Amino acid sequence: MLLAAIVLHLIIKTINAMLSNNDILKKLRVALSLRNEDILAILKLVEFDISKGALGDLFRNPDHPGYVEAGDQVLRNFLNGLIIYKRGKLPDNRQEKNPE
Repeated sequence: MLLAAIVLHLIIKTINAMLSNNDILKKLRVALSLRNEDILAILKLVEFDISKGALGDLFRNPDHPGYVEAGDQVLRNFLNGLIIYKRGKLPDNRQEKNPE
């Protein structure tokens, strides 16, 4: 069991070293059949605004002069928005304590 966990950790570490944030965004866009408008809507769910042009720059070929690397903030917000997009917001089950 421990060996399997170590191997899995090494595989994930290797994959992360090879894929850029842009690559991850591209693969998720294709895997989930998302259009640019869908991605913009997903980012709006977490109040992260990006223009359509700036989004297009993230999906360009790395050799293109207009290519822009996606930062960790863009990927993090996209993943958080994707959770809300697919699952919906979690209900707020916190109850206020009433001092008696």
